[in-house]
Formats: sequence, C-alpha cells, structure tokens
Amino acid sequence: MIFDNLVTRARTNIAKRRQYNRLVAEIENLSSRDLADLRADRSEMLYQVHKQIYG
Repeated sequence: MIFDNLVTRARTNIAKRRQYNRLVAEIENLSSRDLADLRADRSEMLYQVHKQIYG
C-alpha cells in the first residue's frame, strides 16, 4: 500500500515535470516577434505555466 502510493506519486510528479518542461521549451522558443504578435510577456507566461501545473 505505501509502496503503491509512493510509485503513484512519483509517476504523477514525473508526468507533471515532463509537461512543464515541454511547455517551458515551447515558450522559450518563441521569438520576440512572436511574443509581440501575441502581446505576451515571456516571464508572465512561464509564471502561468508553473501555476497551472503545480498549483
């Protein structure tokens, strides 16, 4: 039971980290022109991604 919970939490954390890393990479690959077109701020986008995934 305890081991199952540990494994489940580890898998969940790994999945969250993968999703976070993928989204961060996408944001980091946006050019300044892309950000201007979106009227977006890179640091705010990164903050929102972290908040969305980790709460």
